[in-house]
Amino acid sequence: MKAMLYHEFKQPLALATVADPTPSLTGVVLKVTACGICRSDWHGWQGHDPDIKTLPHIPGHELVGEVVAVGAEVRRWKGGERVTVPFSGGCGTCPECLSGNQQICNRDFQPGFTGWGGFAEYVALEYADVNLVALPPEIDDVTAAALGCRFITAFRAVVAQGRVAPGQWLAVHGCGGVGLSAIMIGRAMGAQVIGVDINDHALTLAQQLGATLTLNARAVADVPTAIRELTHGGAHVSLDALGSVATAQNSVLCLRKRGRHVQVGLLAGQDKNPPMPMGAVIGRELTLVGSHGMQAHEYPAMLEMIATGRLAPRQLVGRLVTLEEAGQVLVAMNEFQHVGMAVIDRF
Repeated sequence: MKAMLYHEFKQPLALATVADPTPSLTGVVLKVTACGICRSDWHGWQGHDPDIKTLPHIPGHELVGEVVAVGAEVRRWKGGERVTVPFSGGCGTCPECLSGNQQICNRDFQPGFTGWGGFAEYVALEYADVNLVALPPEIDDVTAAALGCRFITAFRAVVAQGRVAPGQWLAVHGCGGVGLSAIMIGRAMGAQVIGVDINDHALTLAQQLGATLTLNARAVADVPTAIRELTHGGAHVSLDALGSVATAQNSVLCLRKRGRHVQVGLLAGQDKNPPMPMGAVIGRELTLVGSHGMQAHEYPAMLEMIATGRLAPRQLVGRLVTLEEAGQVLVAMNEFQHVGMAVIDRF
């Protein structure tokens, strides 16, 4: 099969021909029909993710495809189904999985990280009965790939972890793929949403997707104070959708009393363990939670909202690219030159 891979961290990706995958006893092989290109893939390529233990490596975790081969112990899938998969899949038997929290499985499988991913014509996926999600015909392949990591992460962050309610203020720091998804979802849940970024083009798209207000962080001296003034007390829920010291601290400090901060963006390198304003956390009785993907069994509510038009993740896709173009897109992700998601739709 054809695949885009890298032999060393931080070095250019190359198109190569590698052996077709075969399914494990509990796994399947998909023919990939679309795959998103995510900043998490960029972190992996940089060497920030300890789950990538051997090279060469094929990235890609926001994938959709058709089941073409099935392991001997798989019961729910026969072949021919059109499916997607969470970026972090559960084994189905550990305590976290048995509690329904497969997204933080003790033996998780992550395509593009613990195994080769979707920047290829075919991909092998583990624990198929636990993790595969059948797609309704109303949701096309590119839309399904856009769910991948960013949209499902934003959905769980806003709905389950943030528990945003109609009429509440939701602040979203960083209007990339996760942030724009959170803005769309927050609006659909009835929240008033503030989008924060340093890119005016991203802020314009945030408004188009439902942001009540937008704020250019470069145009104000103090982002948390500005948000507290605009919301007459602070956000009820705030997300760091980028992952930096500044955005994490701003997200906490912009909250009103008893507000909830959700850390969604990955922090890496020198930002991995940021100092946090714990005085404000104590004095305002704030809640700090993380959000890491979403379980396969929680997809139906989100898929119904998409199928009925309440959510439109296809609007978040900015570019459709070929498999060969994916390497250049991935390498350039840290330059933040493009707004919206990039999806591979030609292999």
